[in-house]
Amino acid sequence: MVALSMRKNILTLLLVKILARVVSEYVKAQNCGCAANLCCSQYGYCGTGDAYCGQGCKGGPCYSSPSTPSTNGVSVSDIVTDDFFNTILNQVSGDCPGRNFYTRTAFLNALNSYNQFGQDDSTDDSKREIAAFFAHVTHETGSNMEYNYGAAGNNIGFDGLNSPGTVATDPLISFKTALWFWMNNVHQVISQGFGATIRAINGAVECNGGNSAAVQSRIEYYTQYCNQFGVTTGDNLSC
Repeated sequence: MVALSMRKNILTLLLVKILARVVSEYVKAQNCGCAANLCCSQYGYCGTGDAYCGQGCKGGPCYSSPSTPSTNGVSVSDIVTDDFFNTILNQVSGDCPGRNFYTRTAFLNALNSYNQFGQDDSTDDSKREIAAFFAHVTHETGSNMEYNYGAAGNNIGFDGLNSPGTVATDPLISFKTALWFWMNNVHQVISQGFGATIRAINGAVECNGGNSAAVQSRIEYYTQYCNQFGVTTGDNLSC
C-alpha cells in the first residue's frame, strides 16, 4: 500500500476514496490476464463458476462463446457537452489545481478504453449513470489515505505501486483510473438506483446514518445533473 496526499480537484478526490478499497492486485479488469483455467467475468474479474464463466464471460473456459459487449447507441460525448463539463468546473474554487488540469477532452479520450460506460438499457438510464458518475466526482473532498493503485496500473499501463503520483499528474490516467474502478465496482449496481452507487463507493462510512450530510450532498449533485440531462432521478436515491 502506498500513501499519497492528493490536492483538491474534481477527479483525483474521487480516486482517493474509491481506490482505497482496491486491494486485489491480481484482478486485471477488462483484459483480465487470467490464468488459463480461470474465466474473465463480464466485470473483468478472474474466477470460476456462473458469476465468472456464465453470462458476459469475456475469456477463458466460458460456458459459451465469449460475449461481445452490447451498446444502446448512446453517444456519451453528446451528453457530456462542453457546457455540462464547464458546469462542474464552475463549482470548483478558482485556486483549485484541478480546475485547469482536468478537461473534457481527457475524459473522452479515457472513455475510449471503457466503451460500456453509459451504455445502459435506455437513453435515460445512460444519462442517469453519467449523472451519477459526475455527482460523485463533484462531491468528493481531499484527504490523506493509503490505497493500492497496483491493480488499476496493471490494466491501464502505469506503475501504480511505485509511481502512484501519476494519477495526480496525468489527467488521462486519472480519468482512466476512475472509470476502471467505476466499471468494476459501480456500473453493475447502477440499475438499483443512485443509493446503490453511494454504497458501492463509500457505504461503510456514509450509509445507514453514517454521514447523512455527505449522502445528501451526493444526491443534490446527482439531482442537479439529472435535471440538466432532462431525466428523472429514478428510485432509491439514498442509502
